[in-house]
Amino acid sequence: MMKSFRDELRCLLIGRGMPYEKIAFVVSLVITVLFTVMMGMNYAKDTPITVIDLDNSRYSRELVQKLDVSRFLKVQAVLNSPADPKVLMYRDKNYAVVYLPEGLEKKYYNGEACEVGVFYDNTSSASLSGVREALNEIVADANNPSSGSRESLQGGMLLVDRLLFNPHDSAANGEVVGFLTFFSSMFFAFAMLSLVPRLKMEGKYYLTLRKGMAFDLMQRAIPYCCLWLGANFLGYVILRFWGDINFNGSIVLFFVVQALFIWGLSLICILFGWDCPHPGAAGSRMILFVPGGFIFGGYGVPLTLLPEWVRWFNQIFPLTWEFKFIRDVVFRGAGFMDCAVTIGQFLLYLSIVAVLFLWKFHKEQEKLAAREKDMPLVTEI
Repeated sequence: MMKSFRDELRCLLIGRGMPYEKIAFVVSLVITVLFTVMMGMNYAKDTPITVIDLDNSRYSRELVQKLDVSRFLKVQAVLNSPADPKVLMYRDKNYAVVYLPEGLEKKYYNGEACEVGVFYDNTSSASLSGVREALNEIVADANNPSSGSRESLQGGMLLVDRLLFNPHDSAANGEVVGFLTFFSSMFFAFAMLSLVPRLKMEGKYYLTLRKGMAFDLMQRAIPYCCLWLGANFLGYVILRFWGDINFNGSIVLFFVVQALFIWGLSLICILFGWDCPHPGAAGSRMILFVPGGFIFGGYGVPLTLLPEWVRWFNQIFPLTWEFKFIRDVVFRGAGFMDCAVTIGQFLLYLSIVAVLFLWKFHKEQEKLAAREKDMPLVTEI
């Protein structure tokens, strides 16, 4: 009666399929330990904002200081001339821009209604909770007569806000795009991780090492990359014409960065699956580099809730870069020069991946050459 059980247990332990006995415990440890450390902050701390202070008065400077000392906010810069708030939000540099109009101090102390404008980057509404709470607290304190900040009880400070890039909190501009990118990249990784193990089973891998180059292995990823690009482009077309996605950027620029991303992801997948003995064992390694980019790239968890060191650490995940380009090019409408720094950093990232790929290929060539050189000696013995 236990024959099937013993057979399956033996298959599990000798590694014929996915190494679930390892994955189950690794996932448990990672989720409970590592994620607890990375997501230890339970509120948005030091969310970057910029203040456009056209009044440039004593009271406006006091207001800026109150914003900066808030535990939720960090004033990145104070500008005394008008500026486009959208430009200030490229590359996630600011999540809000506070606008202090000219005549603010005069109106405030005369008891007149004075409006303070705030522009929110609504590409991720969850990232704005701390900003809104801090601004509402500061405005409420300014309008509180017991605070002693002014004698007049008339008028008051009014907070006038505007949501940029996703004014209606549409799911198509948030969760849907995030899941589209995540799941398409996940299944792409499943296909690419098994590439080298499949070639080993077909007897083509060692032929490539003997007579081919690293580019011969790279070009095998081209059909998969083209299918990924086509499928995701179809998804964006559906969201644009059937949904309500705000596609504000250049389609050409977005297609270029998409092509760079999926080519880099293909190389990473091949590297992670290189040493696997068979395709079944390779697919499980997807968890090492795809979900992390979704969780810590701004869609799974708001970036403002993550500690600073996590925002640096998450750069190793390829999906982190993809989400950066989606927020800048698609939603914020950034041009090439607006995100040139991010593109340059991403090209450096891809260069490191390509160097590791070439190093791995030549290392495998040397190992095969040494093994074949020693084979006659083994035969004579």
